[in-house]
Amino acid sequence: MDVARRLERAARRILEPADAFMNRLYGWRYNPIYHSGALALALLAVVLITGIYLLFFYRVGAPYESVARIEGQAWLGRWMRALHRYASDAAVAATALHLLRMFAQGRSFGPRTLAWLSGLLMLFVIFVAGWTGYVMVWDTAGLILAREGARLFDALPLFAEPIGRTFVGERALPGAFFFLNLFLHVALPVGLGLLLWVHVSRVARPNLLPPKKLMWGAIGLLFACSLFWPAPLAPPADPLQVPDRAPLDAFFAFWLPLSRALPAGVVWALGGLLVAAVALVPWWTRPAAPLKPRPSVVNQRLCTGCEQCYLDCPYEAITMEAGLERDHPVARVHPNLCVSCGICAGSCAPMGVGPPERTGRDQLAEVKALLAARRPTGRELVVIACRHAAGGLADRVPPLEVRILAAECAGSVHTSVVEYLVRAGVGGVLILSCPPRDCWHREGPKWLEQRLFHGREAELKERVDRRRVHLAYAGYAERRAALRAVEEALGKIAALEVAAGETAITLDEECEPASEPASEGVNRT
Repeated sequence: MDVARRLERAARRILEPADAFMNRLYGWRYNPIYHSGALALALLAVVLITGIYLLFFYRVGAPYESVARIEGQAWLGRWMRALHRYASDAAVAATALHLLRMFAQGRSFGPRTLAWLSGLLMLFVIFVAGWTGYVMVWDTAGLILAREGARLFDALPLFAEPIGRTFVGERALPGAFFFLNLFLHVALPVGLGLLLWVHVSRVARPNLLPPKKLMWGAIGLLFACSLFWPAPLAPPADPLQVPDRAPLDAFFAFWLPLSRALPAGVVWALGGLLVAAVALVPWWTRPAAPLKPRPSVVNQRLCTGCEQCYLDCPYEAITMEAGLERDHPVARVHPNLCVSCGICAGSCAPMGVGPPERTGRDQLAEVKALLAARRPTGRELVVIACRHAAGGLADRVPPLEVRILAAECAGSVHTSVVEYLVRAGVGGVLILSCPPRDCWHREGPKWLEQRLFHGREAELKERVDRRRVHLAYAGYAERRAALRAVEEALGKIAALEVAAGETAITLDEECEPASEPASEGVNRT
């Protein structure tokens, strides 16, 4: 397990600076790393559309000649083929990046195991579809790929006769070979639809497409590459010759040079070990029992049946069922689906649901202990920082005028905590969240902002001075942005009168229809 944690930290050390750079370049709304999974789907849609066009011109009986004719269509066919190839390459890169992000963030075990395994299977299907596509061209690159595949499969006791003999030129290749490749090339992507359904079956409101500006920007970039750098077409395949060089695709055929240099048995052994290691990630990265996140629990005596936790849960881990002690449906958490994000704790006005020791009532107890240890001065800033972002401030010792509380997810912070702090006399409250597109628990920042400023149930009450409530976003490697948000909040506090604390603070703990608050006084970065 220590090895797993070290590998996850190493992956984060690669991704976090890259995230920060992309945020500076594009902003968190359009950071392509945050949208890698959705980008992969958009690119696969481009592959599908361009592939349908190419299919009309492909001929099983004359594979290379038909592709050459497509290349001869200077105004359409040439760039459609190039776009088909480049979009396929980009889809592989985006899928691999999405895989790395999920691993780095520890989002691969427990309830997320199904998504991990189905995602790996989708990547494998993309690879096989790509390999069949390269063989369909039947140039020297396709011949090299086919021969290497035949060599590897001949090492297994699967066929009565070696299939490698098909590619030595003794007789013409049967049309059935190219038909089989065409069938697989078309049928496998159709199966991706079913795998995608399985992949997102345990999440609510899946984001299947990136923002339009990012999606069309990526497609436009690939289109420009297709116009100015057409996809290469190697000489036609000749089984009687052994091509020594051919243009190989770095995304689909990166493994070929190593594979051709090793015995087939070694290739299978290394490939099997790699596949097993990646497929078993949900088990070898799973925390030990004492460290395993505990699922949320529901206090049925406090549940009012408002359904807000059921609506807000990003993983559909909560259902409404008949209660034993109440005359209305009550929330029930399914432990096998709960990832312990705590978002339900922030969504429950009576504070009756959440992970053990992290419910709204537990959060209030922590805040009261913080203020009891050092009474508010009316000028300090209390920062509630996401453990996984916020410039890493949750792990740092603050200056005297700043107090820091750490939260597993900003979306788990109950608005009663903010209300209590402000009414107790602190100068201001800053919630430092991860960027909404990079939430480890998918929807935390979105629900937090709506509760603070847009009246979503478990909302921040209108009696709270909004001038003292601030929300900012910063990734873990964006320490400067986090410190800048702290400085801005302190500056706004300095411009206000000294906060006066209340002696007796009562909080509403019932679900009520919330009115839309005025936008005045909303402080967001």
